[in-house]
Amino acid sequence: MSTSMKVVRRTLLGAVGFAALGGFAPSSDNQAIAIIGATVFDATGSAPHAANVIIRDGRIAAVGPDVRAPRGARVIRAEGKALLPGFWDVHTHWTPGGDPAMTPDVATAYVQAGVTTVNDFHQPPESFEPRRRWLSQLATPHVNLTARMSTPGGHGADWADQNTTRWANTPEAGRAGVQAITPYQPDLIKVFADGWRYGQSADNTSMDEWTLKAIVDEAHEANLKVVTHTVTVERASFAARAGVDIIVHSLQDRELDDATVEAMKAARTAYAPTLAVYEPVKPGQAAPSDPDSPRLRQSVRKFGYALSNVKRLHDAGILIALGTDAGMTGTPHGSSTLHEMELLVQAGLTPTEALMAGTANSAQAMGMIADRGTIEVGKRADLVLVDGRPWEQISDVRKTHAVLIDGKVVHGLGVALPQANRQPTLPPVKVGATVDDFTRPDGRTNLDTLRVEDFDGGQDRTSQISQIVTGEDGTRYLSIAARMSQKYSPTAGVIFPMARGGIEPADLSGYRGIRLKVRGDGMPYDLRLRGLAGSWTGRFNASSEWAEIEVPFDALTPVALRDGGQGAPFDATHIFDLRLGMVREGGSRAWLEVGSISFY
Repeated sequence: MSTSMKVVRRTLLGAVGFAALGGFAPSSDNQAIAIIGATVFDATGSAPHAANVIIRDGRIAAVGPDVRAPRGARVIRAEGKALLPGFWDVHTHWTPGGDPAMTPDVATAYVQAGVTTVNDFHQPPESFEPRRRWLSQLATPHVNLTARMSTPGGHGADWADQNTTRWANTPEAGRAGVQAITPYQPDLIKVFADGWRYGQSADNTSMDEWTLKAIVDEAHEANLKVVTHTVTVERASFAARAGVDIIVHSLQDRELDDATVEAMKAARTAYAPTLAVYEPVKPGQAAPSDPDSPRLRQSVRKFGYALSNVKRLHDAGILIALGTDAGMTGTPHGSSTLHEMELLVQAGLTPTEALMAGTANSAQAMGMIADRGTIEVGKRADLVLVDGRPWEQISDVRKTHAVLIDGKVVHGLGVALPQANRQPTLPPVKVGATVDDFTRPDGRTNLDTLRVEDFDGGQDRTSQISQIVTGEDGTRYLSIAARMSQKYSPTAGVIFPMARGGIEPADLSGYRGIRLKVRGDGMPYDLRLRGLAGSWTGRFNASSEWAEIEVPFDALTPVALRDGGQGAPFDATHIFDLRLGMVREGGSRAWLEVGSISFY
């Protein structure tokens, strides 16, 4: 060790007055942090080098081998450790079906993996504002919330209404869809442009190039990046010609051709191959019982195309970003981001190139490289400290020692997670008795929420229209009319969230049941409450004459679990939404009219 470095070390230890290696003294949020003695992989293209990093006010204030800690700074001893920019994942789904499932647990999984920025593709725009409030209370990566667009019946539009995924199959509809989304202030737009179902069903829902280009042009006018679900080589050419910013899936139907590579290169379309979601046998999964099954052989063949195509694009100079599709089956949050870097190395990239994909490249692809993604003065102090040398052995990215987001240590070094990260939901709120009497001029419910149409999923979907109608006597009511799809037990219905976007649960423990004023086609209807502990359902009948009915909470029965379990007893304290629905014969027509809905 040089004499100058010894002086620096004595000065730093004296400044903070503690001697615990790898720890730091408690301090205020605006106290400077000094990371001392790390080997810095700064993601600028420079070789890893020994340096000290000073952080003030959430930003990197100084980087270099001889920089000194400010007086009173917190010191993190980092000799023998690697300091990297925080990792990125440009393709995640924070879905209740993921692993983990609850938002605080998802946030924790990313923080503990050193992932400091993600794009979330799962949420409806109505939920953006309350989700941002919730995320502000958590130790969490920066989360870019994504508005979604697809074709009618297309991938991503086959399980929810247009309040979740906007439909477009003409340039006019594409531009109008972007204009309808932008008031919610999305961070980017995802378009499900490729209808190929991986060779397992017919492609009849791909978006044409003109519509996609109209969406991209309108989004770029609003300074929004556009990413696409694109999984075939031909559709990659369409995406590039339309000006798409990032293709966020692997091209896996065949080997890339020169024309497609040149189109992507000319358009500067980046590529995030989400290899983790396509790996035929994922980490922790059992070996297949039939290694020669046609389905497995097809999966292995497509994954081979995915690996070779990412290497081909990288070698051609296409910017490779990192995405995983985490939240999908077998692709857990946090660890999949780290595994994606391992898979990029398996595809033929060097560990250094894989690290670039997971840091600076992703920031550049998202247009955020001026703010984060490298370790440079002025950049946001999103950093991960690991044991090892991941530019030599990529699996060392798993050896997380500490994580900083906005200059605050959020993982490691004895730091405890905030209480909010240990709570499954936001605290429940009290709501008024009247859910909806359909009188608000803006069309929202009395709880200031947006009604959501809820009908069966799939490419053949029930056609449903729900609208507010004014009767001859001047009263207003909700009319739901449906033509049921041709399938077993098709459904139609409407969801009433208890709070905006269905994010905050409601405490209904002060009520005894639900009161409805309804009329209908004489067939039975379903009523369902969805809560933190499960879902509960009841049935009611409605004839062609208006009638007021009551459904007591104690008459509701638990919805059976997927594993065949009974489900939990009714719990009124954490209720997210109420659904009115109907199940009918395939191809039949059904209707329901609701004059009011309230709790009593």
